[in-house]
Amino acid sequence: MENLPLDKKLILITGAAKRIGRTLALSCAQAGADIIIHYGHSNSAALDTQKQIKSMGRQAWVLAADLSRPDEISDLILEVSKIGSLYALVNSASLFGALTLKETSLSDWEKHIAVNLTAPFLLSQGFARLIEKNTIRRIVNILDWRAFRPGADHFPYTISKAGLAALTKSLAVALAPSIIVNGLALGAILPPEDQPVTSDILKFVPASRWGSFQEIGEALIFLLTGPTYITGDIINLDGGRHLI
Repeated sequence: MENLPLDKKLILITGAAKRIGRTLALSCAQAGADIIIHYGHSNSAALDTQKQIKSMGRQAWVLAADLSRPDEISDLILEVSKIGSLYALVNSASLFGALTLKETSLSDWEKHIAVNLTAPFLLSQGFARLIEKNTIRRIVNILDWRAFRPGADHFPYTISKAGLAALTKSLAVALAPSIIVNGLALGAILPPEDQPVTSDILKFVPASRWGSFQEIGEALIFLLTGPTYITGDIINLDGGRHLI
């Protein structure tokens, strides 16, 4: 018999149209889940992800929302509530601007905070209001090793992810015992779209390699199906990068 630990469970994954979010969506679908695919601007990519999920025999819905706009987040939550009872929320969507402190404008700062921190807060709050009593549900926030080892690069992104790490722990306390909240902090998994790939990226990674999509999926499935006694924790999937 096929092992489907998430069989028929409904999961909302933000930023699920492409890259890391797409990988998370496909991994959950392979584990049996039905997926609500959120996207911001990549409609064609979202539809392609939906097609792949449906080819596995799962259900998939595509919903658009600009996560920098609280009104669109409210609309997204409403649309999700019409689809069915959510088992889990995966906050994956994020902005990743390669900006130093001096390069960061107020607009850059506000956009990163809005998408990377405020949106997960609003979505988590909305999710908590949707769930039935006496049920166990899950939230997984996708973080970054930079949240724990901040540097001069990616300034607003790093600060917003550090805030998300704090939010993860606070949500775990505030939503217990009904909602299990954990984080997954990623390292060198996928090269950034706006920067050249160089050997320097792996220079400070003890594992001396890129992480694989399979490893991301395995880690997420663990957090979505593992012991409910694990909450408020953040797993570093970065080959040891956060140690150096």
